[in-house]
Amino acid sequence: MSEKLPATYILASRPNGVLYTGVTSNLVKRVWQHKNVETVGFTAKYHVHLLVWFERHENMEAAILREKQIKAGSRAKKIALIEAMNPYWKDLYPEIC
Repeated sequence: MSEKLPATYILASRPNGVLYTGVTSNLVKRVWQHKNVETVGFTAKYHVHLLVWFERHENMEAAILREKQIKAGSRAKKIALIEAMNPYWKDLYPEIC
């Protein structure tokens, strides 16, 4: 997988834990930043560092639109999205590196 494709992603603190939805043009770099607490904010405060779901997009506009759709949905919808791709909530970061 190319690192520089736009992507929408969900991080979790643990299975069924705190969730964070984001968008980036470089998924590998962005998740690394979350894992290494490069920025102060929500993910650092709540220890949200496991990449549990992601989706690649053709362009940034599509990725941003998808992020907005996911954020507007319920927690149950986010969990269903995660479990359809990653039923055991494993950290997917090693798979994208």
